[in-house]
Amino acid sequence: MLRLLPGVLMCVAAWQAVAVENQGPKGVSASTYALDLAGLYREARLEDPRVLIGYAKARSAAEKQREAFGQLLPQVSANANSSRVLRKNETARDIYNNETYSLSLTQYLYNKPAWERYQKSKSVKAQQGQQAEDTLAEATVDLAKRYFVALAADDELALVQAERRATQKNLDRVSMMFDRQMAKITDKLDMQARVDFLAAQEVDARNQVQVSREALADIVGRPVNEPLSRVRNDVALQAPTRPLQSWITQAIETNPMLKASQSGAEAANAAVREGKGEHYPQLALSLSAQQSDQGYDNTQAPRSDSYVASLGVKIPLYSGGSTSARVRGLYDDQLAAEEQAEGVRRQVVKETTTAYLTAQSSVEKIRANRNALSSAQKSSLAAQKAFSFGVVNAVDVLNAVQNEFKARRDLLKSQYDFITNLFLLNRWAGELNQDSVDHVNVWLSPVPETSLPGGDVAQVDSAAEPRRR
Repeated sequence: MLRLLPGVLMCVAAWQAVAVENQGPKGVSASTYALDLAGLYREARLEDPRVLIGYAKARSAAEKQREAFGQLLPQVSANANSSRVLRKNETARDIYNNETYSLSLTQYLYNKPAWERYQKSKSVKAQQGQQAEDTLAEATVDLAKRYFVALAADDELALVQAERRATQKNLDRVSMMFDRQMAKITDKLDMQARVDFLAAQEVDARNQVQVSREALADIVGRPVNEPLSRVRNDVALQAPTRPLQSWITQAIETNPMLKASQSGAEAANAAVREGKGEHYPQLALSLSAQQSDQGYDNTQAPRSDSYVASLGVKIPLYSGGSTSARVRGLYDDQLAAEEQAEGVRRQVVKETTTAYLTAQSSVEKIRANRNALSSAQKSSLAAQKAFSFGVVNAVDVLNAVQNEFKARRDLLKSQYDFITNLFLLNRWAGELNQDSVDHVNVWLSPVPETSLPGGDVAQVDSAAEPRRR
């Protein structure tokens, strides 16, 4: 038992060192406030190229609709012509000026292709607007994923560093014991291998932190160096209470991707009607007024005013079969658009169901991981007590520490997965907006956590102290 005493003191000191490291500052200054998800969301709406492109296309489609509508309105044009004429013959030579002014108005009374083009442009406008909303929702989910990947990278670095420091202290003490022939070489080698492994992991963890921050910078267009708000320990993450069928019904009615595909099918149908309209006659009313002093062959004539009203009919007879071929192709385009809409509908139902069921199971997984972490902490304390009685060796205590840190990682990952699935569920249900982000943002701490991710490290109490003889 006397030989075990230095080893017990070594483990106690290591645990106390970890506990001291986890004690944060009592006060928090304004400069320590962390960047939260809502702040990044507001930046991303203004900086994410995908979002900006989507809304630019929506505005372009709105202008094209106005362009198509303009073809249905009266077309007015004015013309003015002034000329100077030199006219010669065998008996005379005349120089004079001629002027002609005209104003014309044309209004289609019946033009089916132009009308159907306008109907198609309305559907395309709706499609582009809904696609812009879907792009924003997809970009929001992507932002949330990258945000929690960055948080997970920060967590991993903090956990690896804490575990490496504790293991290094254990190694130093075991090395001293080994020099005095009070510890086994296997304990020293095992701990040295673990320290080396954690050092390699720390290098990789630091790199992942930088990589994850670059992924956020890619969205907001600036370096993201601020600390990130993490999930609070005092909130209960709850799964959606509405039944699955309610989410599916809402998704079918409001999902922007599905609505965009349906508008695309409507646009394809209007394109078919436009193509068929080329077989229809066109009826137009024309009004014109002209003032001129120019006669036949540019001769000078007394000024005259003329006003003309005409009704014109254009009847297409034969275009080489090109119109019929175009219509057949448009029918196939319409069929493809309708099948695409059906495919999107099925995808929306599948993704909504998957996100709902995953969110439900994630809550149970979080609860199980909390219990696993509690058990791992108790196991660490029990291993230290057993070590004091010589029942286990230092490597067993080290394994208990590893299990506790693994339980922390699993708990954090399950929390991040749950929140990400909530974003996915709202995205497919068509209600992912600023309010959804603000609702999730309430679960994040406005200041950086001062303790290790996942809660406090298990403390060594007096019962774990070695018995002296």
